[in-house]
Amino acid sequence: MSSAALPGRRLRFPRWQEFGGSATTVRRFLNVWPPFAFTGVRVEHLSDDFREARVRLGFSPLHRNYVGTQFGGSLFAMTDPFWMVMVLRNLGDRDYVVWDKAAEIEFVTPGRSAVTAEFVVTDAVLEELRAETAEKGKTLRWFETEVRGADGTLVARVRKQLYVRRKVTAPAV
Repeated sequence: MSSAALPGRRLRFPRWQEFGGSATTVRRFLNVWPPFAFTGVRVEHLSDDFREARVRLGFSPLHRNYVGTQFGGSLFAMTDPFWMVMVLRNLGDRDYVVWDKAAEIEFVTPGRSAVTAEFVVTDAVLEELRAETAEKGKTLRWFETEVRGADGTLVARVRKQLYVRRKVTAPAV
């Protein structure tokens, strides 16, 4: 049904958080999310505590670039939401604001097979983020991910910079 059929109502797509809080639900949602589904990206693993994730980008004729290797945009897209979501879920979305601030990708070798990327958020990193935001009010931190081919070859390095700050809460009256 189009939004034109309901005067005064706009078509609203649900936010990620509305699909449920479990890692399984988030993983399933990401696997049907159009930017991943149409580029061949699959979230193979997302730990229950949102501390570890493994993502795979398949290799098919539909997902190759002009010269027959992995499309660079898909290599970048497969890494996009994970650092932000994992850090936010571990710090607590009621207490912290976490945004992607900057990103960069370095293409090391052409991707000629399916590729994977792994993400791990450690206790030490979370404690550093908490300490820096408590001291300075906000912090910027770079996270790096290696994208590797089926044989372990390094295909790309992706860096994401996160902006992290405590939420400002209104005083109780």
